[in-house]
Amino acid sequence: MNPQIGIIMGSDSDLTIMQAAADVLKQLGIPFEVTVVSAHRTPLRMVEYAKQAKGRGLKVIIAGAGGAAHLPGMVASITPLPVIGVPVKSSNSIDGWDSVLSILQMPNGVPVATVALNAAKNAGLLAAQIIGTADETVSKKMSEYKASLEKEVLEKVGKLKKEGWENSFD
Repeated sequence: MNPQIGIIMGSDSDLTIMQAAADVLKQLGIPFEVTVVSAHRTPLRMVEYAKQAKGRGLKVIIAGAGGAAHLPGMVASITPLPVIGVPVKSSNSIDGWDSVLSILQMPNGVPVATVALNAAKNAGLLAAQIIGTADETVSKKMSEYKASLEKEVLEKVGKLKKEGWENSFD
């Protein structure tokens, strides 16, 4: 199947974080692609990727970036597709806040949905929810996923009741 979601990142060093988005999309059976697109080192590649994304069948782009973190916003300024930014705490980052604010503080007219620092899994889940608005199969899988989260928490509640809180944090 052709990819519906593009996962891009400014550097291959971001792959350890962005892998979580790929993992959840794989779990949900949503086709995706993964590549490196640097806003600063390959700006023409970034423009080409953003311009061609919709025509190639992508429906959502997840863009991870650290430091100055311009990739999500620059891609969002070019493509009509929804862009989800993943701020990445990189080696040149100031505790990750520079990345968070670079992605979060977009000017009016160029929205980027932003997840928490290093939260690529949430970006994958949000992309799946966007796809699920037009794909009932994906919507059902997301409902099942959320039900599994509830089940997991309720099992922990049961364990706390049965064993007591003192014995539950081994």
